[in-house]
Amino acid sequence: MMAKNKELRPPTYSIGVVGLSGTEKEKGTSGVGKSCLCNRYVHPKADDYYPEHTSVLSTIDFGGRVVNNDHFLFWGDVNHTNEEGTEYKVQIIEQTEFIDDQTFLPHRSTNLQLYIKRAAASKLQSAEKLMYICTDQLGLEQDFEQKQMPDGKLTIDGFLLCIDVSKGCNRKFDDQLKFVNTLVAQLAKTKKPVVIAATKCDECVDHYLREVQAFATNKKSMPVVETSARFHVNVDLCFATLIQLLDKTRSKPKIIPYLDAYKQQRQLVASSTDKFEKLIVQAVKDYHSEWKTVSNKLKNHLDYEEYITLEGTKKAKNTFSKHIEQLKQEHIKKRREEYIALLPKALNTLLSELEEIEHLNWSEAQSVLEQRPDFPLWFVVLEKTPWDETDHIDNMNDKRLPFDLLNTSEGEKVYHNHVQHLISERRRLEMKEKFKKHLEKVQFITPGKPWEDVLCFVMDNEACKFITEADRRDVYSKHQQEIVEKAKEEFQELLFEHSELFYDLDLNATPKMSEINTVLGEEPRYRALQKLAPDRESLLLKHIGFVYHPTKETCLSSHNCMDIKVEQLLSTNLIEFDNNRPNIYQDSANIDKLNLVLLGRDGLAQELANEIRAQCTDDEYTLDGKIYELDLQPLDPNTFVMSGLTSTSTYQPHGYFCVYNSTESFSCMADCIDLIRSESTPNRKGRFIANLPFTLILANQRDIGCKNLPVLRLQGQQLANKLQCPFVDVPPGTYTRKFHEFQIKQALRGLLEALKHRLNVVSPLPSIKDLSEADLRIVMCAMCGDPFNVDLILSPFLESQFCSAAQPGHTNSLLLEKIIGEKRKRIQITILSYHSSICVRKDELVHGYILVYSAKRKASMAMLRAFLAEVQDVIPVQLVAVTDSQADFFENEAIKELMTEGEHIATEISAKFTAIYSLSQYHRQTEVFTPFFSDVLEKKNSIENSYMYDSNRESTNATEDFSLSPRTSPLTYNNYPDSEDDNEAPPPYSPIGDEVQLLPSSSDRSKHRPDFEGTEYPVHSSPVGNHDNHKVPPPIKPKPAILRHDVRKLDPNLVKTIEQVIGKNPKRHNRGPFGYTDDLDQSDNYCVPRDAVLKPKIDDEIYSTPQVSKTKIIRKPNLIGGNNSQGEEENGLIDKISKPPIIRKPSKYKYKSKTLFRKAKLYYRRRERFDVSDDETVPSSSRKPKKGKTHRGSEEDPLLSPENCGKAGIDNPAIASDPEVEDGRRHRKDKKPAKPKSQKPNKKGQKPTLPSRRNWDSNYFGVPLEDVVTPDHPVPYFIERCVEYIESTGLSTEGLYRVSGNRTDQDNIQRQFDQDHNIDLVAMDVTVNAVAGALKAFFSDLPDPLIPYNLHSELLDAARLMDRTEKLNALKELLKKFPAVNYEVLKYIITHLNRVSQQSKTNRMIADNLAICFWPTFLRPDGLTNAALNQSAIETFIQQYQFLFHNGEIAETFTPPEEPCTGQLVEPLLPLPSLPPPPPPPPSQQFQTQMQTDQLDIM
Repeated sequence: MMAKNKELRPPTYSIGVVGLSGTEKEKGTSGVGKSCLCNRYVHPKADDYYPEHTSVLSTIDFGGRVVNNDHFLFWGDVNHTNEEGTEYKVQIIEQTEFIDDQTFLPHRSTNLQLYIKRAAASKLQSAEKLMYICTDQLGLEQDFEQKQMPDGKLTIDGFLLCIDVSKGCNRKFDDQLKFVNTLVAQLAKTKKPVVIAATKCDECVDHYLREVQAFATNKKSMPVVETSARFHVNVDLCFATLIQLLDKTRSKPKIIPYLDAYKQQRQLVASSTDKFEKLIVQAVKDYHSEWKTVSNKLKNHLDYEEYITLEGTKKAKNTFSKHIEQLKQEHIKKRREEYIALLPKALNTLLSELEEIEHLNWSEAQSVLEQRPDFPLWFVVLEKTPWDETDHIDNMNDKRLPFDLLNTSEGEKVYHNHVQHLISERRRLEMKEKFKKHLEKVQFITPGKPWEDVLCFVMDNEACKFITEADRRDVYSKHQQEIVEKAKEEFQELLFEHSELFYDLDLNATPKMSEINTVLGEEPRYRALQKLAPDRESLLLKHIGFVYHPTKETCLSSHNCMDIKVEQLLSTNLIEFDNNRPNIYQDSANIDKLNLVLLGRDGLAQELANEIRAQCTDDEYTLDGKIYELDLQPLDPNTFVMSGLTSTSTYQPHGYFCVYNSTESFSCMADCIDLIRSESTPNRKGRFIANLPFTLILANQRDIGCKNLPVLRLQGQQLANKLQCPFVDVPPGTYTRKFHEFQIKQALRGLLEALKHRLNVVSPLPSIKDLSEADLRIVMCAMCGDPFNVDLILSPFLESQFCSAAQPGHTNSLLLEKIIGEKRKRIQITILSYHSSICVRKDELVHGYILVYSAKRKASMAMLRAFLAEVQDVIPVQLVAVTDSQADFFENEAIKELMTEGEHIATEISAKFTAIYSLSQYHRQTEVFTPFFSDVLEKKNSIENSYMYDSNRESTNATEDFSLSPRTSPLTYNNYPDSEDDNEAPPPYSPIGDEVQLLPSSSDRSKHRPDFEGTEYPVHSSPVGNHDNHKVPPPIKPKPAILRHDVRKLDPNLVKTIEQVIGKNPKRHNRGPFGYTDDLDQSDNYCVPRDAVLKPKIDDEIYSTPQVSKTKIIRKPNLIGGNNSQGEEENGLIDKISKPPIIRKPSKYKYKSKTLFRKAKLYYRRRERFDVSDDETVPSSSRKPKKGKTHRGSEEDPLLSPENCGKAGIDNPAIASDPEVEDGRRHRKDKKPAKPKSQKPNKKGQKPTLPSRRNWDSNYFGVPLEDVVTPDHPVPYFIERCVEYIESTGLSTEGLYRVSGNRTDQDNIQRQFDQDHNIDLVAMDVTVNAVAGALKAFFSDLPDPLIPYNLHSELLDAARLMDRTEKLNALKELLKKFPAVNYEVLKYIITHLNRVSQQSKTNRMIADNLAICFWPTFLRPDGLTNAALNQSAIETFIQQYQFLFHNGEIAETFTPPEEPCTGQLVEPLLPLPSLPPPPPPPPSQQFQTQMQTDQLDIM
């Protein structure tokens, strides 16, 4: 019972390991491998295997607890699990014989039997005997694992007989066999199983092994297992074989030969090694890593554990060390390659002069290198060498070259290559320069001529043969740039020389392109750009745009603009005049420190800050002659919290520079601006919120290219229009940096202008009289780009001790105190460019003009003539010619001619003339202008009277206009809030800035009256007769803004083209529009006819001037003769007021000077070729249109626009121009009169007449479809090229086919295609919208619409069907009636439009939007057609193109939710920050806006 209750223990087998043992004489110098075999079996890990086990022990070790005075060792036990899952234990006993290290005889023990009998003993006993591990354990048992032999006694179950088959040392194999034979006989007596283990098979002798096998065969087939303890081969197999003999229930293991087992073991080790090496490579990347750290990191990894078990820690560490060394060598190699790659750059910098090093060897060159000042910047001299064995290899922050590297062969090789490169580069540059000079001599080369056309003329040149093709093209490209730039400069000068052609009267009469090209076509400078016709046209359009929008920012002379130069000069040479204004104005005029917040994500703000600092000197930036201290605070919205950016207690920003270069950065920037504005709203008055000093800056895209640049530019311009802030575009040209110096200067100028404007809005100019009020107001005009210094013409004033600055804000003016006659007078002199003076000439009171021109420049004289021709002849004029010396008059015929012409004009108009010489000191004195000032003072009263009568006349006309016309422009207001509509035009502006104000504002002027000295004082209602001096002029009334309905304005297409050429919208100034008037001929009057007030019946011309309390009648004598007494008696007011002075009606100087009139008449005569003929003495611009003939724009003349075009004029360039829209507007405008003449409506199928949109002859465009297709090519090639370009580059363009492209680009595309059908649209660098517009224009130009007229009624019938399937079948049947050509083209373009609609998520063009854009083009309907049904039909074509054209299935249409188009022609590309609504416009503007909205809805 007790036995059954005992727990079952796993079986235990005790195995005795026996073999040859004894003294060295008996067993030789080494044993047979019993201990190694036991060690490998009991401790299989490689780290626990000890190859050395000795049997020679001291007496102490022999008596220790491990040996315990016995001649056997207890190796411990091993637990195993068999195949059936049964556990068993194996105990190992090694029978040996220990030798005394003193006597070299066997130790004496309790068992005195011989080894053979002891080894065969089946029962062993030894109390407290410890497990043996290794020889080092003896005497140090406490340092090793201590495990006692169980119960102190064991019973041996089987024997493992070890026979050494290697070549033994001092031992004969036959003697071993004899010993083994005796031992086997003794073991047989125990009747225990015996297995022979052939040990040391890794060093096996074959015949020894065969003898062992034969021996085993003779002993009743005793098993033989070939083993190797060193390589761990078949060690477990030999013990397993013995255990199977002890337990017959176990399956018999297969005995594997040594070679096969060794191969398997090596494969296992090799696989483990590969895995371990890969693991080391993955885990160790730094050669500074240590084994201890890495082993702790990998100790739980299976590959690591397997390798440690098989090979051991020592080999693993060796593998790790090899990998570390490899990493170090790779690092050194990489650093060496970096140094060698950097060495040529260092040599190019330090040894760039070939003459200095051409004859030096490498060692001498090294000495020269060390003497260079920049040597420490490129090289480092190390204390220890070589460099690759020092810590310098780990100094990654130091990129300098170790100087000892130069002593290597690689360094010397680089030096010799550097010398050879300098020699070849010198030769190459010489040949390039020689080739350049040869090109300059070839007269055949003209601007724009391609290299291929020139190649055959220059290939025989020696220099051309020497240099490479790339160098040849580079030299030719630079030569072309030079001659093109020179030709463009000469062409621009040509345009200035024909100033009378452009500066026509009030700038309202628009010149015709055909007229301009006819005039200029006679000039060689015009024909020089014949091959660059698009560039020439762009320059011409840019010039026209500047004429109509002249500002110093868009001046064609750029930095040579006279306004900029004058501002710089006066700001540095004049002392500001203290006008007792608030301190805020003193601060605005003397801002010397700017706090700027730079906003931009992804490091853009920091890059902008670095660029600005790079242009600063100690954080001081020089701009326009003034030094500003800049405090920059770059902020990245992704890094910093944006709250609290508007202002803090320690930092008050003056402005925000917001920079972006992608759609993502633009969205982030817009969010930041919205946050800043929301934080600043509580701190600001509501109407000043739009004046936050933001500046939007578009950064350059170095790695993306220019595809997204138009989209980003449009986004920035839209946001800038909403915020009423500056937008700084990417300047033209190619450069590597993200920010250009021009952008930074433009942004800072815009910020200063914004600050000045904000201060003027918050605290306007005081209206009371101040000390700076002038007696005379003189305007000095000079042309931008004239070849003389500004200080030369200003020196007569600046060198006077009585010269001071004008009022704050008048940056182009100065005050001069001068004694004229017997009194001291204060003269305000405003120095302006001619383009800025034009509006001053029209709108301001000017007592005299000083007109300066350069006697070296024809354009300067032409500009003077154009300006002077329109000046009223009552205003005195001083002409000033500028040249170097008096000798120029006699030595240079051109200078003599211009000076003579100036003096002749002065004689004709009775003006003053003088010359200023840069080499003379006399003309630097103020006395040179004293006679002119005296003349002006004498005529002051008559000048002011003429100005006042002109003002009153325009005021009366303006009142009538306001009462009669609903389209009168409303008065402007100073501050414009944010607009919710991106298409809303910015407010009207003046071509000159607010600083160019010669008089106080109109509102101030209406409240004051000038005295004798021109000083204004408040006006009181008092009888006219109470005035002591009747010569006092009546009060000056403000000149209201007048909208002329018969004034010709710029066509929107041209405005859009001009703005694209200029690159940005002209700066808008918050200034009311000037009351521009039409040109007046000699019969026009300056005062209101008296019968307009009192209706007297007299023969004299009587003019009245409305007064505050009375009406003053001014009589003009009848020049023919007659009695005036009757008229005076009939007028009851004549007796109550005194007779006023007789005022001569002023004319213009062009009617007093034959020279001026003759120059102008040349252009007028040319104009008569295109206009209705009239009297040649009257300019055509003053003629009135014939009754019943309305003036409308045409495609042939893009400069003319429809009459009464509302917001589509020059003030609203945002309105898109589309041929269909323009035709629709013109059609509705013609229908608008209440009682139109009876006209017969167009019959169905009748072709409406269309104006030609081209101004060139074409054999491809505007011809029937049949003429441009072939049976093999049923679709016109032009359509295919456009569609391929759009689908490859612009399917995702927002507003595709809705937003119009540049009209000039569209025409250029068609022109180029006319010349070459293989044009490359990508190379033309045109926008996708321009190509789309050219494609639509192709269909618009067809003689017949794409959908024939005779099928329109059937199309409408099909569109009316309610059932979708019935409608689709009807449309499909209708398509079968199409002409074959029309069907193929419609099929092709509808398929393309469907692909466009598939991208509606990005381009916002669903099928409905595309149908709106294309149905007028495809159908070309008359005014009676049903627009909704036509649009629905085209939409169905696009949606069901598979069914209708490709025999596919009916598609399930789904229109994505999208806001309907309500007439907005240009939509914002991204949602912009929410902005406060604008104030309601005046009623007249509301009426005008409503009218336009209704028109768009109808369309």
